[in-house]
Amino acid sequence: MNIFHIKKILKSRWRRWRRAIWTVGACTLVAIMAWLGLLLSDQMERLMEKEPLAVETFGKLQAVIPVAAEEWLNDLEKTNQTRIVHLNKIYTCGTESEVLGIMRPDEIAKLMKSHPEWEGRLGSGGDVWIDERINGLSDICRTRGYIGIDSKGNLTLFDGPPKKEKVIRTFFQLDVEMMESALPADVLKQLREGIRVQDVEEYNSVLSTFSDFAIEQSEKVMQQNDH
Repeated sequence: MNIFHIKKILKSRWRRWRRAIWTVGACTLVAIMAWLGLLLSDQMERLMEKEPLAVETFGKLQAVIPVAAEEWLNDLEKTNQTRIVHLNKIYTCGTESEVLGIMRPDEIAKLMKSHPEWEGRLGSGGDVWIDERINGLSDICRTRGYIGIDSKGNLTLFDGPPKKEKVIRTFFQLDVEMMESALPADVLKQLREGIRVQDVEEYNSVLSTFSDFAIEQSEKVMQQNDH
């Protein structure tokens, strides 16, 4: 069975109790929003009366934030010491690292200014570490990534099929008993053998599907049913 059709099975199995939870939740939300609306109205009125102070405070915050963000660069320039610079490419699935080389403080500052979306820091060993976040799959995930279940019942990303036990990342613990009662046997077999992920859409779809069986999510549902 295709993993993209599992949601339909879950909806047909859980429609009754979800409808009850949504009804109670909606009524509660409306009541809370009405109460908050009255509070916010009073607070906004008081804030409008103190507008000059609010604007002044906001201006100070704007001035402080950039300084904090560049603090490590300022410390770097004071030393005037060359550093080994590492670049971590943090993908939606997977991470790749490379050494950009040995750079002077001014070269590092120029590099960071040319890539404002990057996040940098000075490591305890003196090296510079830079993080670049990328919406996509790393080479390992794209060519050898499998999502499956480990021996402890955790949803896990593996380098190769789960039987090789090469763990890349562990997501969350699954309620195996609930899965066995809600999902067809061939879907469970597919999970144990490993579900191949080759693009971001499939990766996110698999995580979203099985997040319904996370232990924390299951406990929340049981608590709501008890009430």
